[in-house]
Amino acid sequence: MRRGGRVSGRPGAPVLPPPLRAGLGLIAALAALVVVVLGLLYAGHDRPGRVDAWIQPAVDGVRPPWRYVALAADFLGEPAGAVMLVGAAVMGCLLLRRPRSAVLLVAGAGLAVGTATLLKSVVGRTIHGGYLSYPSGHTAFATAIAVVVALLATGRRGLGRTGGTLLVLAAALVAGAVMGWAEVALGAHYPTDALGGWCTALAVTPATAWLVDRTADRLGGRTAVRTGDRSGDAGRREHR
Repeated sequence: MRRGGRVSGRPGAPVLPPPLRAGLGLIAALAALVVVVLGLLYAGHDRPGRVDAWIQPAVDGVRPPWRYVALAADFLGEPAGAVMLVGAAVMGCLLLRRPRSAVLLVAGAGLAVGTATLLKSVVGRTIHGGYLSYPSGHTAFATAIAVVVALLATGRRGLGRTGGTLLVLAAALVAGAVMGWAEVALGAHYPTDALGGWCTALAVTPATAWLVDRTADRLGGRTAVRTGDRSGDAGRREHR
């Protein structure tokens, strides 16, 4: 239902607006391709690549006060900070009566980080003498959260395909750039690790949103059928 040209925040509203599905699906496919290509390119490496060597000197070893900003961003990707951030975002979704977005926040962020963790073991790229680095889980986490929030804003504002897609990409770019910069500045990742984490979230989160909508619609349809059956039985008994 629309009110004043906007989509109302009803609990059953899709978390992935239909106008964005094709565009974000294509973006997810391209992002997955980038993740695979970079993974193959840097598999088993233990030093920066050519692109890393070009970017890293300009970012690495940041000093105060920007180091404090980098540490704060990094904390949000650590377990304690991530729980706090996701918990606050879930509460916001529930207050806005968007339970699907709350589910996507947990599932999307969890799957993005889980996928990044799995890929680290598969690719085997290391930094600082043995720490698995590709792709960046911190960057994947921040990007996934930003994508979910942007999808929520798109649904509530009733944005179309172009506006909604641009908002999602802009939010993902800002969040991924900030977290990626923090990880490279603190020496935890190579720049291409951050790019891989960003693309991992762009590949995983839209697919997770589609699955959340599909599952919720199926469960909602079954509930409606059962409710209808009970109503029909009650009507027949009353008729008798």
